Amino acid sequence: MATTNPIQFIQQVRSEAAKIAWPGRREVILTTVMVLVMAALTATFFSLTDVLIKFCLTFVLSAFH
Repeated sequence: MATTNPIQFIQQVRSEAAKIAWPGRREVILTTVMVLVMAALTATFFSLTDVLIKFCLTFVLSAFH
């Protein structure tokens, strides 16, 4: 295993970090809004599913009581 001294390591890290394509402000905002919308839709779907299951179970169990 080859070892590099700390100065070479830092230089290599800076060189690799310079290659990163950072997203722009517009892309970050758009992606954030999309995540929030999808989270809201998912929460709504599972809430409605939970209410439906509760209603069905209550109906079935009350029929046997």
